[in-house]
Amino acid sequence: MPKPSKIILLPKQEVLLRTLGEQIKLARLRRNLSAEQLAERAGIARTTLLRLEHGDGGAALSTLIKTLFALGLERDILLVAKDDLMGYRMQDAGLLVKKRAKS
Repeated sequence: MPKPSKIILLPKQEVLLRTLGEQIKLARLRRNLSAEQLAERAGIARTTLLRLEHGDGGAALSTLIKTLFALGLERDILLVAKDDLMGYRMQDAGLLVKKRAKS
């Protein structure tokens, strides 16, 4: 079976992943949990948690959710794209164009 190719990310994306991983690691350390303890609570392998904490782009979204849940931070995921300022501006610009109401 061929080995899957490495995920290619832009440098800014790599920085974001590393920052996210560092934040998860700091949350774990603030709770005085070892990587093994958090991995067990999240139902994932310790190596998977360490990959997430190091900003590995191959970590699954479900791994992130499980880890946040084990840390008591699951609601943080709902903050992603919550304040979509650009989307609101684009939507508002489209609303300014005069269109006929459907009959």
